[in-house]
Amino acid sequence: MRKNRLRLVGTLAAVLVAVTGTPAQADRGQPTLADLAQRHGRYFGSATDNPELVDEPYKALLGSEFDQITPGNGMKWYATEPEQGVFDFAKGDEIVRLARAGHQKVRGHTLVWHSQLPGWLTDREWTKDELRAVLKKHIQTEVRHYRGKIYAWDVVNEAFNEDGTYRETVFYKTLGPGYIADALRWAHQADPKARLYLNDYNVETIGPKSDAYYRLAKELKAQGVPLHGFGLQAHLALQYGYPDSLEDNLRRFARLGLDTALTEVDVRMLLPATEEKLAQQADWYRDLTEACLAVRRCVGITVWDYTDKYSWIPAFFPGQGAALPWDEELRPKPAYFALREALK
Repeated sequence: MRKNRLRLVGTLAAVLVAVTGTPAQADRGQPTLADLAQRHGRYFGSATDNPELVDEPYKALLGSEFDQITPGNGMKWYATEPEQGVFDFAKGDEIVRLARAGHQKVRGHTLVWHSQLPGWLTDREWTKDELRAVLKKHIQTEVRHYRGKIYAWDVVNEAFNEDGTYRETVFYKTLGPGYIADALRWAHQADPKARLYLNDYNVETIGPKSDAYYRLAKELKAQGVPLHGFGLQAHLALQYGYPDSLEDNLRRFARLGLDTALTEVDVRMLLPATEEKLAQQADWYRDLTEACLAVRRCVGITVWDYTDKYSWIPAFFPGQGAALPWDEELRPKPAYFALREALK
């Protein structure tokens, strides 16, 4: 019944778009996703990236439909410290200015990650003392630069393997697991008001990887380490099944005294997209939104950019895509209307 209803909603939306020529929203006077989320005390956000900001229709919708923005790449290490000790915050600053002009929150992404590191960091061996000093300087320089402008930081991103063992990153191999607590402490020193998160993918269900984060979070909280939240990226794929234990998983982290957030949401599919797949995708977007709303400390949802036009999926998963609530022409898909239904 739900799928049939969504197909009808999606069809009516497509007809309305065709008649009105309005790609972004069926009715400009209706409340936005952000408006609806705020009624529940949540935010609803989107990632974005600097090259996209020359697209004025895209930028207009980014500024009107969402109340939170995450820079997709502009705050990562390769962009912010391309040479050792030489910092460049131009890309991050552009997105922060855009967000502040639109009264939108910014999630900083990301301070410590094994990927997209500059060559000067990965092309040599470091002693423990050397790398510790490099890591501390990078974290504190960046966090201080954005002090008071960033609502929350993904401090450490993707620290575990699928089986719950630590990922063998340059930081783990040289500094041991304690680098995570140190990173959180250093970020907190640089901006005591920012909310500090651990963030990862494939942690939506209760299983080895999310269990590892649960144990780590419990240990860090017991040690008094400033950890405030856990980010579940929620890069989902129709062919792998919906994470049915998502709500229970969010709830157990909340019981530790942590906020949670769905931080990088998209729902990809094997192409071509069909009416059936788009209806299933819409169900998933509704269900994950309802899971967040059911847990008081799930503070918000961020889609990993809002339109298929700028999705990262096709480049990384050939033959897959159509993962977001708006299509490549900035027209709302059934997923968009499912989100609205869930937030109402």
